[in-house]
Amino acid sequence: MRMVDLIEKKRDGQELSTEEIKFIINGYTDGSIPDYQISALTMAIYFKGMTEKERADLTMAMVESGDQIDLSQIKGIKVDKHSTGGVGDTTTLVLGPLVAAVGVPIAKMSGRGLGHTGGTIDKLEAVKGFHVEIENEEFIDLVNTNKIAVIGQSGNLTPADKKLYALRDVTATVDSIPLIASSIMSKKIAAGADAIVLDVKTGAGAFMKTLDDSRDLAKAMVRIGNNVGRRTMAVISDMSQPLGYAIGNALEVKEAIDTLKGEGPEDLTELCLTLGSHMVYLAEKASSLEEARHKLENAIKDGSALEKFKVFLSSQGGDSSIVDNPSNMPQAKYTFELEAKEDGYVAEIVADEVGTAAMILGAGRATKESTIDLAVGLVLRKKIGDQVKKGDSLVTIYSNFEKVDEVKQKLYENIKITAEKIEAPILIHGEITE
Repeated sequence: MRMVDLIEKKRDGQELSTEEIKFIINGYTDGSIPDYQISALTMAIYFKGMTEKERADLTMAMVESGDQIDLSQIKGIKVDKHSTGGVGDTTTLVLGPLVAAVGVPIAKMSGRGLGHTGGTIDKLEAVKGFHVEIENEEFIDLVNTNKIAVIGQSGNLTPADKKLYALRDVTATVDSIPLIASSIMSKKIAAGADAIVLDVKTGAGAFMKTLDDSRDLAKAMVRIGNNVGRRTMAVISDMSQPLGYAIGNALEVKEAIDTLKGEGPEDLTELCLTLGSHMVYLAEKASSLEEARHKLENAIKDGSALEKFKVFLSSQGGDSSIVDNPSNMPQAKYTFELEAKEDGYVAEIVADEVGTAAMILGAGRATKESTIDLAVGLVLRKKIGDQVKKGDSLVTIYSNFEKVDEVKQKLYENIKITAEKIEAPILIHGEITE
């Protein structure tokens, strides 16, 4: 088998076989196939696409290129959730304890963030003492006992995907649906879940900016999951503005606590109930989505979801007193209000740019070497469609710098106010199942 023949085959729009895809991925992982040939192949895929079978074969070849997490010792159907990312996306912090409270085992493998704010692990480290460096045996015991635990990502999970992603990043082939879908799904499948709920974002703050592209990506991932034996579905949710109000690590943990108390932002609460209902249903803890949602709403009302969050934190060394006293988390030295300059209605909040403003404060990483300031960030006081009066606060800025002129300028440029009343954007754009 020669790599040049396989490049030519895909260039001409033909389907690669399972064996050919395995040959490519194994050769790239062990270094016997060079970058320049894989670059040619990814460009051919970018233009010619891949069939459903090719996508499933590519995904599994990447899964098999490294470690796979064995969760078979955990009782019940393990359901994982993946979000394609966004600004203020606090869903994992809420969903984990919420669905665990109704008996769904959550064995979560999470990473650190690069961008607007930290990843799930960074956010949880705003809780003093919390750690994810636990052995596999303890991880499994915690999930069996408490129904929830979070562990750091394995160093050798899908090494082929890591190499391929780095190459795509410098060869203008990142935004190829088959390559994105197989990249995401390979990590989820290698992490050992039985079922997967995908939160595919759409809008200005999402990786996929248009609804059509988001729908195509969702369909591709759902089909891959189902084709390789994982029950998979996707929710397409709005990211034309930040989700919830908080953008920043300790601030987002506090917002998660508020949401578990039933006092959180309406959009974050609704998205968590929607995603959570599908997780509960796929885990066969409810006979319908309506029953699943009812169970989740009860877990918030009776306090069991909040109690589960406390147990989760303390079981991994965290100070669970922050649930009742969020001020025990890191606090910023200064707060500033971004005041509206005119009367009107909020017409636009450019999510990406507002996220960048939070990163300037230190809430996120510009590079892998950057240090996150867990205390700082932004809390929106208005969302799209809200009426404002001149002098009203649009955003509260939490900073450890005395001067935030650059941040204020960035926010003013990306929060638009108009005289005409604007409707709030639709939160859930659709669901993809098979």
